[in-house]
Amino acid sequence: MSPTTAGRVQRMPRAQRRAQLLEAALSVFVAKGYHAAAMEDIAAEAGVSKPVLYQHFPGKLELYLALLETQCDHLESLVLEALDSSPGHEERVYATVAAFFDFVADEGGAFRLIYESDLTNDPSVRHRLDALEAQLGDAIAQRIAEDTVLAPQLAEMLGIAMAGAAQVMARVWLAHGAAFPKEVAAEVAGHLAWRGIGAFPVDRTKDPAGTDGDGE
Repeated sequence: MSPTTAGRVQRMPRAQRRAQLLEAALSVFVAKGYHAAAMEDIAAEAGVSKPVLYQHFPGKLELYLALLETQCDHLESLVLEALDSSPGHEERVYATVAAFFDFVADEGGAFRLIYESDLTNDPSVRHRLDALEAQLGDAIAQRIAEDTVLAPQLAEMLGIAMAGAAQVMARVWLAHGAAFPKEVAAEVAGHLAWRGIGAFPVDRTKDPAGTDGDGE
């Protein structure tokens, strides 16, 4: 191999390079926060030059928004998968709560961009976070409305509350050094959620095997 060949930097497919840059950005933004992070830091973390980074993202905000979009989509997919994971009402509640624990427990710390961001005053970031909250709440509310006799407005309120409570409980577990295994903590949190939602009567016209109208 000639010296010229040996010294040439191998070009990476655009999609693969973008994924690499987002991974590096996640590490830097989680460690430093948006305001303290610099594009130079992200380029160095990715092992590329700043011009390469700017070829994919015109600025730090655009990079942050792209990363935020990726992580919001990931959390939404986890929750939607949990909501479709079982035909049983109770099992879905536990699975949905566990989905938030899985997201928060990810070693990359991506949850901090959604729940602990230092850029929530930016309209574009606030809009995406509000949209995620609405999407998660609506998805959970739809299943609650399908499984119970609650009015849609009440199901919507419970859906948003359940999503909020699940992420808070997951973050509290992590903040306390994950003293219990994730599965144990998620099961306890799921039990709390089920004791609340499970108290509402099941709509037996949609679930013939469900409980009686008194919820027993």
